[in-house]
Amino acid sequence: MSSGPAFDVKEQIKRAIDIVDLVGESISLRREGRNYKGLCPWHDDSRPSLHINPERQTFRCFVCNIGGDIFTFVEKRENVTFREALTMLAERAGVTLSHGPSAAESDERRRLYQVAAWAEQQYHDCLLKAPEAEPARQYLAARGITAESIRRFQLGFAPNQWDWLLKCARATSITPAHLEKIGLVKPRQQGQGHYDFFRGRVLFSIRDLQDRPVALGGRVLPDFNDGNAAKYINTTETPLFSKSRLLYGLNAAKDAITRTRTVMVMEGYTDCLIAQQCGLANAVAVLGTALGEQHIGILRRFADQVLLVLDGDEAGRRRADEILELFVAAQMDLRILTLPDDLDPADFLLARGKEAFEGLLAGAVDALEHKLRMATAGLDRRSDIAKAQRAQEEVLRTLAKSRPADTATLMREAHVLGRLSEQFRVSEVVLRDRLKALREQGLKPRAAQAQPVEAPPPRKPNKLDKAECEVLEILLQMPQFVAHVAQQCPPAVWRDAARRTIFSACCKLAAAAVEPTVDRLLLEIDEAQLKALIIELDELGQRRQRSDWQKELERLLETLCAPSLAAPRLARPTSGEAATSMADLQKIVEEKRRRQGISRPADE
Repeated sequence: MSSGPAFDVKEQIKRAIDIVDLVGESISLRREGRNYKGLCPWHDDSRPSLHINPERQTFRCFVCNIGGDIFTFVEKRENVTFREALTMLAERAGVTLSHGPSAAESDERRRLYQVAAWAEQQYHDCLLKAPEAEPARQYLAARGITAESIRRFQLGFAPNQWDWLLKCARATSITPAHLEKIGLVKPRQQGQGHYDFFRGRVLFSIRDLQDRPVALGGRVLPDFNDGNAAKYINTTETPLFSKSRLLYGLNAAKDAITRTRTVMVMEGYTDCLIAQQCGLANAVAVLGTALGEQHIGILRRFADQVLLVLDGDEAGRRRADEILELFVAAQMDLRILTLPDDLDPADFLLARGKEAFEGLLAGAVDALEHKLRMATAGLDRRSDIAKAQRAQEEVLRTLAKSRPADTATLMREAHVLGRLSEQFRVSEVVLRDRLKALREQGLKPRAAQAQPVEAPPPRKPNKLDKAECEVLEILLQMPQFVAHVAQQCPPAVWRDAARRTIFSACCKLAAAAVEPTVDRLLLEIDEAQLKALIIELDELGQRRQRSDWQKELERLLETLCAPSLAAPRLARPTSGEAATSMADLQKIVEEKRRRQGISRPADE
């Protein structure tokens, strides 16, 4: 537990990345004494409650009671697992993981990210400064995009030349092969050499969740459109970019989405950009493709509700009909807003403003309600019985994609069935029977979803809970007492599972001749909740004034060992079971005491 490749990698990463720098990339921090403070991204914070301790390399929000180290911060910020956070931070730190790509592959990937960032900057500088970019600047101004948004979203311009980017690269170490790998140039079909993929286009930088440039989307300018060019093109699939795994603007919107648990999905780059420019900070856009299952998986990491904002034309309504079945199957709360007067979101916002747009959002309908309205629009059930039956079946087939697992989903289903029954004058019993049959047919069968388990009510803390917490508070300040505590009160008899796990980690480290400091424990333990508890107890221990730590510890151990209180706990291990680890711990304790000049506990 205390050594080996996994620990070595985590330690290398923590040494390479300063938590102040990491947090400061997305949160404005100010120094306060020896620590830093900033607005917490996980709740609506108006008074800075996120505290960064640069000495401990930890963070904690006292409102959310969230805390941890750099790994925990990335887990929480990106909504990823510990393993994913480890991979992301290893890549940032230049550390090779044993389960990941080879060092050569990692170096090549880092080089591609550097090339993508370089190209983004070349195109951005061209848009801002080059005379040939004047048509692009005029186009963006006409679309209502401000200079601030151009800078914030790193918009660019590709001159209408076959080799503009290739010429820029000649003054650097960047090769055409690098540019080809990330989709910025293409090999010529006849003869040797390459040509620029983007020409005569305004460019929208596509960034991943780590805010790294990975691709570009290009809108051809009217001045350079010969009638054959596609209006929009994206970078093709590359080692850095897959359009089915990214959403435009999510890097900028994820904090707002996490706070509100709501995301607005639009169809175009300009729609997303104008929405964010108008203060709708949770807006994202698809990347020239329809929303797919992978997009839904990404969205549900950040949001509970999706607001799908579609153009007001017929095509927009058809796309909503295609998409909603995926959300119904994923049991995700989808609301659909189809804009009036054939307007797209950007035009609506610029013409009528944010307040009018938010008024429409408030009336966005549930996915199943939208399906019902679409299926029955213009329907005369008396004159067209066959069409009415098809509409009824269409709604039921969509409804069959879901597997209600909570009260809200069941209520929505009951509402739709009630509407169908009323609309078509069909008994709800008949509709439910048909719905059951469709589900049994297994249309696009999905793995059975576990029913939610109701959490037991929290146990009221008692004297033992308080004593265990305070013992850990002392040990986090004075780790040399771990062996003595383990001798009196081994891990197996600790009442609370989380505290027992932390204390067990202390004992195992000490048995391996490693001092169980807070820093070392945070490397040893991966679970975010346990890390938060360690930091909370450490901070309580630092603030608590104790005149005699040793005497206070003995008093707490008497409480933990009192027979009347210990009855509900697990039986202690026999002396033979604990002897080996206790002997090892005792040796380490003696060494620590000699080094720090601390006397023996009174009963030794």
